[in-house]
Amino acid sequence: MRAAVYRGINDVRVETVPVPEIGQGEVLIRVAACGICGTDLKKIHTGSHSAPRIFGHETAGTIVATGEGVEGFAVGDRVMVFHHIPCGECYYCRKKTFAQCPVYKKVGCTAGFEPSGGGFAEYVRVMDWIVQRGLVKIPDGVPFEQAAFVEPVNTCYKAIKNLALQQDETVLVIGQGPIGILLAALAAKTGARVLTSDLFPERHKIAASYGLDRPIDAGKQDVIGLTRAASEGRGADAVILAVGGNALIKTAMDAARPGGRVLLFAQTQHGEAAVDPAAICMDEKFLIGSYSASVEIQDEGAEVVFNGYKNGFDLTRLISHRFALEDAGEAIHVASNPGPSSMKIFIEPQGAPDAPQV
Repeated sequence: MRAAVYRGINDVRVETVPVPEIGQGEVLIRVAACGICGTDLKKIHTGSHSAPRIFGHETAGTIVATGEGVEGFAVGDRVMVFHHIPCGECYYCRKKTFAQCPVYKKVGCTAGFEPSGGGFAEYVRVMDWIVQRGLVKIPDGVPFEQAAFVEPVNTCYKAIKNLALQQDETVLVIGQGPIGILLAALAAKTGARVLTSDLFPERHKIAASYGLDRPIDAGKQDVIGLTRAASEGRGADAVILAVGGNALIKTAMDAARPGGRVLLFAQTQHGEAAVDPAAICMDEKFLIGSYSASVEIQDEGAEVVFNGYKNGFDLTRLISHRFALEDAGEAIHVASNPGPSSMKIFIEPQGAPDAPQV
């Protein structure tokens, strides 16, 4: 089969590799669509992971083979797959901090080499513990592209749940890339007033199609001042930073009201960042983080995506570019250099997206 193989920092090559063999309790998926995630890009550009590997974890496709003992799934089933699933028994799982579970940190999907997701390939092997708890059937009428958003939506939904938003609250979401729009749209579903900030009017236009109608032009307008003006001078009850730049942490903290919450969503690289300790102590502002998916809301998050496709929450409109597997290098380049017209980037090994069955 063909696969986009990571060979080193900034080095991804489309190669011919063996189709992965499956064992007892496992399934083999023919990949139809896989979104490119920012964490994939971080690994490719920083060399944080050894080579060779095949990345890609926002994966949807069709089961083409099942191992002995697989129950509940059959050849021909359309599915999406979570690449991480926790053990459900350890200390971290008992505390519902699932992303810190040692089993969760293991990757249960591979297209070859060290398990790394494998979605940037024609076929991906799904291991037994993922089949048992992390493989989700796609309902009729929902295209593969929409289903591939189940995992990223779960990560965003988890963040919104952690904020415990209330209907009388004001939320500022900094960054209106695809993840920022998902976070803002899910925040709006709680009934809170949502402000969105971004440098690109093109992105605000896309955000508006999801009902996000309080844009702030970060290049021309005073983000902090407008946020305070929208909240009787207090500042936002919650600020979500959906941009990786640490310099914006100060903006987020300054835009939050005393006692407000600031959630870091895109800060996945270790390092140091300046934070005013008095803002946390005297102003009682909360600085929190949210990372990866939660098995606790897996079914609920999937329903948001599946039902949403038929009820105005069509996430395929976030896709700006679709690439064949042979063009994976270009896909990664476009995803790594976002501009006004680039949003979610997909790799589709089987060609054009499937037509929804309605």
